Amino acid sequence: MNTRKEIIIGFVVGIIANTFGTLLYILLFSDLGIVDTFNAAVEQGHIGSLLALGAILNLIAFFGFLRIKRDQRAKGVMLATLVTALAILLYKVLS
Repeated sequence: MNTRKEIIIGFVVGIIANTFGTLLYILLFSDLGIVDTFNAAVEQGHIGSLLALGAILNLIAFFGFLRIKRDQRAKGVMLATLVTALAILLYKVLS
């Protein structure tokens, strides 16, 4: 399969894993609803921490792809993690 397509698939999996990780963290550890927790995190300046905790699921996707010898997809997950980190950095610098 095309290398670029494999990296894109890994990137999409990384973004989805990050989203599910963030939602899972909110559902497990917050007394508020998803929207209320997100709004509270934005108001208190903790949105970066919330997104970083959600990125923990990327570890599972990354090592899962490495285990089944899908190195290009693992690169895509790593790229998604780096994009998330850069978004958090940009948010912290601009706010």
